[in-house]
Amino acid sequence: MTVRVLRLPHGEGLELPRVMTAHSAAADVVAAVDAPLAIAAGEIALVPTGLAVEIPVGWEIQVRPRSGLALRHGITLINSPATIDADYRGEMKIALVNLGREPFLVTRGMRIAQLLLGRVTPITWEEADTLTPTTRGEGGFGHSGV
Repeated sequence: MTVRVLRLPHGEGLELPRVMTAHSAAADVVAAVDAPLAIAAGEIALVPTGLAVEIPVGWEIQVRPRSGLALRHGITLINSPATIDADYRGEMKIALVNLGREPFLVTRGMRIAQLLLGRVTPITWEEADTLTPTTRGEGGFGHSGV
């Protein structure tokens, strides 16, 4: 699947998203900051990528955290996975949150998130008077005992 990418002026010289191993499911995207960006513990920052994309109709890009940043520094996405819709043409920006205890510095070209192309299945919502019963029923959070 080909996704067209528009490199914005502040993204010049940076890598396009790319997979890091032969069997990686998602491509890493990098920060297009002009100067180092400090994210204090507990704070959120919207980080530019310097890229806009043309996603084919019927598809989305899911933005996911990088596991290494999450494990080592507590850096993740405030909404995960985030979705970039097929009709969006603006710059991809990544909403990072610092759940760690120390400030975190985002630098130009740093890999900050992963992008995964996913199929979108249209949903038709049908209102019903009842739903088909199951053994689980209305058992929700923690219903299985763990």
